[in-house]
Amino acid sequence: MNAWLIISTIAIPWLGAVCLWLVGEGRTRLLHILAACFSLAGAVAALSLLPFAGPHPALSLDMGPVFGAFTLVPAGLGLNLAAIAAVVGSLTVIYSAAYMQHGEQLNRYYALVLIFIGAMVGLVLSGSLLWMFFFWEITAFCSYALISFHNDDPKAVAGGIKALLITSLGGVGLLLGALLARAYLGDYQVNTFLSQAGTLPSNVLALVAFGFLAAAAAKSAQTPFHTWLPDAMEAPTPISALIHAATMVNAGVYLLARFYPAFQGVPAWTTAVMGVGCLSALFAGVMALVSNDLKRALAYSTISQLGYMVYAVGTGAVFASQFHLLSHAIFKALLFLGAGVVITAVGSRDMRRMGGLGTRMPFTRLVFIIGALALAGIPFTNGFFSKELILEGGLLHGIPWIYYAMLAGVWLTALYSIRMVALVFYGQARGDAPSHDGWLPMRVPLAILALGVLTSWLLAAPLEGLLSAGHQEYPGVFTLAAEVLVAPATWLAQLVILIGVLVWVFRDRYQGLSRSLAAGVHTLVDNLGFDRLNTWVVSAFGKSAQALATLQTGQLNWNILGMLAGWVILLLILQGA
Repeated sequence: MNAWLIISTIAIPWLGAVCLWLVGEGRTRLLHILAACFSLAGAVAALSLLPFAGPHPALSLDMGPVFGAFTLVPAGLGLNLAAIAAVVGSLTVIYSAAYMQHGEQLNRYYALVLIFIGAMVGLVLSGSLLWMFFFWEITAFCSYALISFHNDDPKAVAGGIKALLITSLGGVGLLLGALLARAYLGDYQVNTFLSQAGTLPSNVLALVAFGFLAAAAAKSAQTPFHTWLPDAMEAPTPISALIHAATMVNAGVYLLARFYPAFQGVPAWTTAVMGVGCLSALFAGVMALVSNDLKRALAYSTISQLGYMVYAVGTGAVFASQFHLLSHAIFKALLFLGAGVVITAVGSRDMRRMGGLGTRMPFTRLVFIIGALALAGIPFTNGFFSKELILEGGLLHGIPWIYYAMLAGVWLTALYSIRMVALVFYGQARGDAPSHDGWLPMRVPLAILALGVLTSWLLAAPLEGLLSAGHQEYPGVFTLAAEVLVAPATWLAQLVILIGVLVWVFRDRYQGLSRSLAAGVHTLVDNLGFDRLNTWVVSAFGKSAQALATLQTGQLNWNILGMLAGWVILLLILQGA
């Protein structure tokens, strides 16, 4: 039974993609209906798979000595993210029926979305490192294609290429780990690696561990690979909600959590993980505070919240990391889809051209505020419980100075959250009046997600077996809530949030300080100089490519043959090692 279910979670979206592609353009209503039906069927299959969680493969297909066995394993951490991808994916498809009602090439749009959902499920349920890399790259391609969906917009095309290059560069770390596992352990299976990682030479295990960290940092837009995510906001807003907030960017966090048992003993690895998470949370929090583009501000907040998840893995709080992954997927999808309603109604992403929208868009204001409260970590939202568990884990098992830096990130989160809500929905109107408060296909997903923000924290204890990987135990949801509410870390964090709110409320008293800091805003908007670093790296690669141009035959067939031959030779060498 679970074998068919696990196949269905991948096959149903992919079958839908084929059907939508064959339908072609022009039949808009049929495309919307088919996309919604296939995505909802995939979501039902993913949710039905949750009771069958287990560490053993549900499906195994022998793909030969070079590629090893293709296995699908319903491990708890993977099922969590698979369910998120399928459910949030179905909600964004329904939302797209209104958002993309006047769009062209709908068959291409929906086909790419469904291919992505199936690939994301395959990535997190794959029991083979090599096949995990295969799905990893499919998600990167879909992300690129959807960021560049409006291919007549140079900014969209540039953003898609940038995302593809950076995430693919990080993916080399995952491929290297897969090949080293095959060379030293005899196969690509994740279970084999987790059980026998201690038998690897220490230098090899360290290389795999830090290679996986690089792959995770690139996929989850962590410092110094974070610059692609703000530029990815040129994608249609439902794509930003699904791929660049709720699913693909979480794949890196999932990778670290999945392999934490194998890497926790590698010298300096956990410290490096905590450091990457901390820097990302702080840098992105500052940049969210100065961004005037609503979607880019939400993108920076995504980077920051992913930093908390990465930090939690470094402290060993795997359950807290994965629970915040679930919470973040819900409230950030809500915020992005709410932003989409605002942007389509106003016709601008610039928060300086908004203001006073709350009176004309009361429903959107309500759901957006619910999402912002969860983002800031206000009781009793899902973001409050999951973030407090992270901070509690950091206080007990982390490095003290990094913990206090993460508290500074909490202050920044409260500050930029209230800033977004105030600039968009309150004050004087600074732009055109909104044309609507969200059509019905938009309102239904927003209402479901808002309800999820307020209630999904009740799933913490029931999901403990799926998300903790045996690292923590909580006897019941209300016991868990009581522990969080009385923890010193909770009240310290709430005090920091209150300070952030007060700073915004009394901001007019610090006009002089704001002007003195204005000179540094350009540097902040420029991603703290990391964009210039990216430009330098790309330029260096370009010059290297020119130097190697003499090896370019100009014949595509010969070039592809040479690439394939090189990969086959490398795999054969590693197989015989």
